[in-house]
Amino acid sequence: MTEGEAEVLRLVGEHLGRLQRTDLAVRVGIGRVKAGQNRRAERKKALTVGSSSRWAGAMTRVSEDQYQLSLRCLFDERTSLRRAIRAIEERLAVVCGQREGRARGYANQAERWAKQRRLGVLKTRLARVEARLESGRPGIVVGGRRLAKARHGLAGSGLAEAEWRQRWDAERLFLTADGESGAPHGNYTINVAPDTGEVSLVLPEPLRHLANAPRGRYRLACTVGFSRRREEWLDRATANRAVRYDIVHDPQRGRWYLDASWSVDAAVLPTPGELRALGARMLGVDLNADHLAAHVLDSHGNPIGEPLTIPLDLTGSASQRDGHLRAAITRLIVIAQQHHCVGIAIENLSFDDARATGRETMGRGGRGKTFRRTVSGIPTGRFRERLRGMAFHAGLVVIAVDPAYTSVWGERYWKAALQQNNQQTTVTRHHGASVAIARRALGHRVRRRPGVTAHDRRIVARRATGQAVLIPRARGTASPPRTASTPTTGGKTRPRRGDQLTLFPDLEDRSRGHRITGKAHSDSTHTGSLRWERLISTRGSEDS
Repeated sequence: MTEGEAEVLRLVGEHLGRLQRTDLAVRVGIGRVKAGQNRRAERKKALTVGSSSRWAGAMTRVSEDQYQLSLRCLFDERTSLRRAIRAIEERLAVVCGQREGRARGYANQAERWAKQRRLGVLKTRLARVEARLESGRPGIVVGGRRLAKARHGLAGSGLAEAEWRQRWDAERLFLTADGESGAPHGNYTINVAPDTGEVSLVLPEPLRHLANAPRGRYRLACTVGFSRRREEWLDRATANRAVRYDIVHDPQRGRWYLDASWSVDAAVLPTPGELRALGARMLGVDLNADHLAAHVLDSHGNPIGEPLTIPLDLTGSASQRDGHLRAAITRLIVIAQQHHCVGIAIENLSFDDARATGRETMGRGGRGKTFRRTVSGIPTGRFRERLRGMAFHAGLVVIAVDPAYTSVWGERYWKAALQQNNQQTTVTRHHGASVAIARRALGHRVRRRPGVTAHDRRIVARRATGQAVLIPRARGTASPPRTASTPTTGGKTRPRRGDQLTLFPDLEDRSRGHRITGKAHSDSTHTGSLRWERLISTRGSEDS
């Protein structure tokens, strides 16, 4: 853009940013109330005077989303503090150097005294958080708390005052317009022509004198173009379906960016029974600190091919780590498509409790520090979110299973068998865990009894007849005659909690932490559901 166009966008962003921050302060002052009592209509009417009705609607929506996000962060912080306090109090109740049950006392009086002081600090922080939750007024810094604190230590941050001011002003700009179905190209406030790429936006009421187009609009001389998912954007823009646009400024590079986002319909996810009935393959993945261990399984739970290892380098800046993680997930999706898998099975794993308690539960000294650093480096939450969104657009389903005993049983029952049939590949316990994860996703037993596969045959050459099939025992009846191929189900009358699956309902939302509430429809968003319909119809024709 030219300097004049950049100056117009800066004036619009600063004006709307002041209005949005004022509305956010009003919303925080209202406190925790029901959705119908947040006075959104009244606030929108007050904002419309200085902007427009559509700009005001976007500002009130962003304020509400930011407020709710801050409340969720407060609840998470309170949970984390309670876990840490509970762990320290359990250890303080035990005499130094002794153990009572699973609780172990501290090594000496000096460490015990330090932990007592730490306990007081944590209780003070917890009281502060609970007071904020009680009043319903979380602390929100528009522009980022980290950048705000950097202003008081510019020498240590390596930023000049002018550079810091540019970054601060850029973060506090507000140039977000929600989409509207039926509007020209899906958005009236910020409009992007799909054929030419021209961008125009509605100017707020006090800045209408800067308009260079009819109806108080400002048209940019430069054009924009989308490379990633361009066809989906064109489908929506040409059909006048809702598309949200965000304009952001990067002062370090001197560039302006325009992001397009939209909501999609929820896909129809299959059940484990449908997966087995379709004869579908499953890719099991075990997430580790430095690599991903994976293995392909057929519908009967038998491993196919060789164990797979994908390196995972999570060093460097946050953007570099995210890029490495995306590259690894892309390799997973390519492998799943090459082997005609219909889904990817992972563990529903989280280290929130362990990270909150820290050295209280994960050891001390050199080994404990190394283990804590390893645990903190495993991107469990980020991996799930990235995999969920990328697999959705690839037409794959993601199944998260209970992580209980997957590594232990994978090493005990599957590591030796996999190594025996893959002499050229080094098989680890993580590859066995990936097999256990995929079997649990398909609804099969994880443990493998002797005699399932002969010692002189490959696992893929012989199906474990009867061993991978669950036959529930009827309640109140005698057991059926048992043969050599009939599994021992025991006296259970209901499924084990570890066998219950957690299906991810929807994909990742790219709207910068603000959820898009408007429902949009697109033919390109039915990739997952259409794929399952094709598989079911194909399977039905083969059976007939």
